[in-house]
Amino acid sequence: MDKKNTAFRNWHKYLLPSLTKWQGRGWGVGLLLCLLTTSCSQESVPTYDTSQTGLDIWIGHPGGLVYESTTYNYSYAYEEGSVTFYAQISGLPADHDRIFRLEPFGGDSALIVSTIRTEDYVIPAGAIGGTYNVWFNSQLLPDPTLFAADEDEGLINFRVVPNDEFSLGSENHQKITVRLRNHLAKPDNWDAANFPRQPLSKYFGAYSRVKYQFMIEHLHLIDFEINYNTQTAYDEATNVVSTAYAVHLQQVMQRALAEYNATHDTPLTDEFGNLVIF
Repeated sequence: MDKKNTAFRNWHKYLLPSLTKWQGRGWGVGLLLCLLTTSCSQESVPTYDTSQTGLDIWIGHPGGLVYESTTYNYSYAYEEGSVTFYAQISGLPADHDRIFRLEPFGGDSALIVSTIRTEDYVIPAGAIGGTYNVWFNSQLLPDPTLFAADEDEGLINFRVVPNDEFSLGSENHQKITVRLRNHLAKPDNWDAANFPRQPLSKYFGAYSRVKYQFMIEHLHLIDFEINYNTQTAYDEATNVVSTAYAVHLQQVMQRALAEYNATHDTPLTDEFGNLVIF
């Protein structure tokens, strides 16, 4: 028999009689049972009151990394663009869909509230959170030059509107902050570029702010370069596209422009009053 079993037998031999002779006093057996189990004291299992659940919101990464703020640039979309945020309940999932809403507050919210679109956001039944968007519309700015200077920047916050399902979340997850800009510079390689680089104008025509906004909205590319020698359609690391891919991007913009003009009362016109063409 090993030492461990011998020690147990000795413990049992000497301690058990001394405890059991006191069993008439009512506590000996109870103490013995405690010693024969792992512990008399165990941590209580947390419970949640699902009638009022806190809802955390943040900007950053879905895993929980939180950024202090993010930046939205109105000039990167001709009409609507968005900021992504995340939401997660602090309690247990429910057996039904739950709706929450956001409200803007602070900063320049009164000035740009007309440009904002939020939704009835849904935490689905059985889920604890999700990924959502707040939308900004460049065409609804009260002044198209608002936040356009390099040093000019706006700010707006959003928080959850408490309702029967949700209250505000934990201290550092009660609001999201968006910094606002509206500055778009003409790319240096629009009109000229040194070979083997190609100027953007070769594929997209004359520059205008409206045209460039429209391109960014549909291509999701900013300050990209066209290179005659590259064989890769698009190199994300260097933001370089091939000439063949540039032709494809031109066709994408031609189709997007045709769709825009077909669905709007007036065709797309730039800041100079000229029709946008590709």
